[in-house]
Amino acid sequence: MRKLYEYSATELSSLLRGREVSAAEITEAALGRIEAVEGQVDAFLTVTADEARAAAERVDAKIAAGEELAPLAGIPVAVKDNICTRGVRTTCASRMLENFVPPYDATVTEKLEAQGAVLTGKTNMDEFAMGGSCENSYFKKTKNPWDTSRVPGGSSGGSAAAVASCEVPLALGSDTGGSVRCPASFCGIVGLKPTYGAVSRYGLVAFASSLDQIGPFGRTVDDVALLYGAICGHDPRDATSKNAALGEVRGEVKGLRLGVPKEYFGEGISPEVKAAVYAAVERLKGLGAEVVEISLPSTDYALAAYYIISSAEASSNLARYDGVKYGFSGNREGTLNDLYLSTRSQGFGAEVKRRIMLGTYVLSSGYYDAYYKRAKLLQGVIGQEFADAFEKCDAIVTPVNPTTAFKLGEKCDDPVQMYATDVCTVTVNIAGLPGVSLPCGSDAAGLPIGMQVIGPRFSETRLLSIAKCYETAVGGFAVKEM
Repeated sequence: MRKLYEYSATELSSLLRGREVSAAEITEAALGRIEAVEGQVDAFLTVTADEARAAAERVDAKIAAGEELAPLAGIPVAVKDNICTRGVRTTCASRMLENFVPPYDATVTEKLEAQGAVLTGKTNMDEFAMGGSCENSYFKKTKNPWDTSRVPGGSSGGSAAAVASCEVPLALGSDTGGSVRCPASFCGIVGLKPTYGAVSRYGLVAFASSLDQIGPFGRTVDDVALLYGAICGHDPRDATSKNAALGEVRGEVKGLRLGVPKEYFGEGISPEVKAAVYAAVERLKGLGAEVVEISLPSTDYALAAYYIISSAEASSNLARYDGVKYGFSGNREGTLNDLYLSTRSQGFGAEVKRRIMLGTYVLSSGYYDAYYKRAKLLQGVIGQEFADAFEKCDAIVTPVNPTTAFKLGEKCDDPVQMYATDVCTVTVNIAGLPGVSLPCGSDAAGLPIGMQVIGPRFSETRLLSIAKCYETAVGGFAVKEM
C-alpha cells in the first residue's frame, strides 16, 4: 500500500478536494518522511515544522467552511535557501548569511502562500548557487537518494534530493547554468528552467542577474506544470519579468519537429547517456514526432562564455557583502580595508572566492574587451543560432549531463572538470530559453539519466506537453525507495 508521502502533488490535491485526506495528514506525512530519511539525504538546512502545521490548519479550516481551494492548497513545498522567506532564515548555504532572516518574501513565496501551499523548509545548495554538485555548502553536503555516496547535482541539489526521496512532492530551485536541470537529471525527477523573465526574480538572492531563473521540481510532469503555473507571470517589482502563462499540457508530440544537435552528442558524453537519449528520441518519433538533425556550432565556446559572464556578474552582485550592512562581519578593530578583507576571506567559501576573482579580472581595465566583451558578443551569436534552429524544428532534444551522478569528492579538486558538467545546459541560460529535464533511462549502476528538451522563448506549454507524452509512453518515472 502506498504511503501518503509517495503520492504526487496532483494526486494529493485531488484527495484533498474529495475530503479523502486532510491537509494536516498530508503535512504530517511529509514531516515524518523528512525525519525518517533526512539523516541519509541532508536535503534541508531549515525545517519549518510549526509553520507548516499552521498553514495546513488554515487549509483545513477553508475546506470545513466550504471555501474553494487554490491548486496548491495543502501541498508541501520546499524552497531553495537563496529564495527569501519572511521570518525564516535564508542563508544561501554560506557563512556570510548564516543568521540572515529576511523581513520580506520573494514573489514566488508570496504566490505559494497565497495559494495555501505548505512550506516545509529551506533546502541545501552550493554556496550562493555556485557549483554543480551541492558540495560547496558551508553547512553540509547533500547526498543523492539513488546512491548516497554520490552527489545530487547542483546548485539546487537539496531541492532535487528532497523531491526524489519523497520528503516533499514539490520544490523550488534556481537555474543559472543548469542548476535545476542537472540535479533533476542526477536524481531521476522532472525539473523545469523557465524562459528568462517568465518567473519573477524579486527576492531571489542574485548570482548572475542576466542568467538566474527560479524553476520547479516534481516527480511528474503534471506536478511541475502545477507549480510553474502558480509562480509564473509579470511582477511590477521585477522589470525583467513578463506576462507569462501556462496553457493546457496535452501530452502530444504528433506533428512536432524535434531537432537533435550533433554538437551535444560528441566527445565527453558518456556512451550510456547518448544511447538513452537517442532511444528516447526514437520513442518520441514512434509517437508521431518528426526528427531532424540540426547544428549549433558555437556550443563548444558556450562554457567559456558562460563562466566569464556569470563570474563577472557575481563579482558585482556579491560586492554588497562587506561586513558593514548585514551578514557576517570580520575584524572590526583595524581599518575599513581590514574589515573588508577579513569579512570576505572568512565569510565566503573557496568556490565563491574563485568566481569573484575571475569576474573581477575579466571586468578589469585592459581585460574587459578581451574577455567580457567577447563573451557578450558570443552570447548574441548563440541566441541567433538557436533562433535559426527553431526555424527548422519546434523543440530541441539533448542530454542534460555528460554522465550520471559522480561520487562525492570526485571532482572537488578539479574545478575545470566540475565546470564541464554544465556543457549541455549553459547555452539555454545564455540564450534565455526554457528547458525541461526528465528521466529517460539509467546506466549500468542503476543511476538515472536525464533528457533535456529545449524550446523557443515562452514555449513552456509545448515542452511540458512533449515531456508528458514521453512520461505517459514509458509508464511514469521510477521513485527511489529508501
